[in-house]
Amino acid sequence: MNTAAPSAPALDPMRLPAEPMCRELAGLVSARVTQEGVYETDIPGLDLFRVDAPTPCMSTVYEPSLCVIAQGRKVVQLGDREIIYGALSYMVSSVDLPVNGRVVDASPENPFLAVKINIDPAEVAELVLQLGDSAVPGEPIDCPYSACGLCVAQVDLGILDAMTRLVRLLDSPTDARVLAPLIQREIIYRALVGEMGSRMREFVSADSQSHRISRVIAVLKDRFAEPLRVRELAENVNMSESTLYHSFKQVTRMSPVQFQKKLRLQEARRLMLSEGLEAATASYRVGYESPSHFSREYSRMFGASPRADVVKLRGETRMPMPA
Repeated sequence: MNTAAPSAPALDPMRLPAEPMCRELAGLVSARVTQEGVYETDIPGLDLFRVDAPTPCMSTVYEPSLCVIAQGRKVVQLGDREIIYGALSYMVSSVDLPVNGRVVDASPENPFLAVKINIDPAEVAELVLQLGDSAVPGEPIDCPYSACGLCVAQVDLGILDAMTRLVRLLDSPTDARVLAPLIQREIIYRALVGEMGSRMREFVSADSQSHRISRVIAVLKDRFAEPLRVRELAENVNMSESTLYHSFKQVTRMSPVQFQKKLRLQEARRLMLSEGLEAATASYRVGYESPSHFSREYSRMFGASPRADVVKLRGETRMPMPA
């Protein structure tokens, strides 16, 4: 049974000035992105998103990032956790996480519009060291999933203003080369001293369990086609197998086996769609020994056989997967 986490907290009246700022950001994104899609910009690590109608559920892997929705609303499913978020909120992914997501509020007149920046965990760690105890993170958000690697909070004026200035820099390439890295760092700083701060610090603190799990996730992402060896993973991060399992599920809302399975099936889907591989070939490529086993698990995850799913997806004219 899926457990629905609260959507973004009720709006604080003190933050109502964020509404016109959010509309301004939406206008800037809409002016630059006139057709549906996911757009990499000339500023490294900055992506813009536009969707003109509600979408079916799509699978992807969220990398460490911070995303602000300027307009519209979407639902993200991470394991047993469902997250609903929209304008006036922002989401931080602290680690690589396989998710399912769909846009639920979008139209040609009022499209879903979002801005995402990539987060380098090394830069987060550097900022944490620089801050030390001089800047204590704000009150942590009230959420039953305190160790989860994906969380949502109300956007504050500082983050919204910095993200708006960053998008504006797309009109000034010369300024962007110097100022964009500074503004991206400012956004991370503001998240660290805000409601997300405690969680973000956990994932870069070398002696924390969250940081150990982030190391395990990195190994699984790089070696998902190999047999899963939980004992070896646990030994590498100085944890018992039971502690690793419990902590891993807290962060990802799924077990290591489920996590690996999602990575394998999503990669197989990509191979069939983008490289034209047959299902059996794709299944072997991602680590399955039995094509029939692969087909059964694929059908359970995507709701159709590999062949039927790929045919359907190739027939879709619009398949953007916003952050």
